[in-house]
Amino acid sequence: MPLPVQEATLTPPSLDEIAGSFRRSLSANFKHVDVSVVDCPDLTLPPWSMSAPGLGGMATVADVGGVPNLIPRPRVEKEYDIADVAMLCGIPAAAVIGPSAVASEKVGKNAELVNNCQVGASNGSWYTRVTNDGGYLCERYPHTSFGLLGNLYLSEGKPGTPVIRVTARVRTGHRNFVSTMNKGLAEDFPGVVAMGGVFVVREGSTKCHVMPGFSCTPLTSDQDVEQWLRFYEMRAPLTHTSVFLNRDPGLDLRLEHSHCFSSHGDGGHYHFDTTPDTIWYEGFFAPAERIVRIDAPAETHQIGRD
Repeated sequence: MPLPVQEATLTPPSLDEIAGSFRRSLSANFKHVDVSVVDCPDLTLPPWSMSAPGLGGMATVADVGGVPNLIPRPRVEKEYDIADVAMLCGIPAAAVIGPSAVASEKVGKNAELVNNCQVGASNGSWYTRVTNDGGYLCERYPHTSFGLLGNLYLSEGKPGTPVIRVTARVRTGHRNFVSTMNKGLAEDFPGVVAMGGVFVVREGSTKCHVMPGFSCTPLTSDQDVEQWLRFYEMRAPLTHTSVFLNRDPGLDLRLEHSHCFSSHGDGGHYHFDTTPDTIWYEGFFAPAERIVRIDAPAETHQIGRD
């Protein structure tokens, strides 16, 4: 059966306007901030390690499935493929980045996934799972399928197109890096602004969660979800793919979602930095021209969307 699809066309502010919003909001939360519009560097190079060199061309945010496929009970039959998502978005050879859950039947358990694919060309995805001893491990994910939910940024991956470069160091406020930028967008623009991109924690540590095995009992509150998740402190350098929107145009969207990976075994779902005096973020972001909502759950709720 074809997946249901809804679409919203966006008219994003200019890059300079978005950069100004980021500069204002971040300066209220970090001591050292630099925001500028630049030509995108080659994001295939470390520490970014993306599958495509840029973020340009038919920029699209896709929200696939959703948290109600995980909570209160997992619907493990909800499995999707990056190539199918790209086709539904009208970008068959898309560069696709962003957080999701793994396809649990591929790896034998539930886990956090960083999608990082150029459809038909390359796969640089990573996933982080809870290990049998209660620890965690981040390793390569050789599949293009994912499960339950995904928040993805698709583009043609064109190199050198204009993007917004952001650096922020030494946190002085109480919001995390992504929430600070997103709050600024909500305050500064009445219309929907959807962003995607990649950022690196160059110095410092962060609090992340990693989903363990599926819960045997229904998760019916945010407290249930907090008790089920496993939280860890992750060490820099950490590379994140991130999707965030300042508001929902009525499509039941998740407004912020970021997952990270590393070559030293750390990774997961980003929450916050734990070293405000030494934290150092750097990222590149671009606005989407449209939102594509794929297979929205018929029954929804707001539990577990942090």
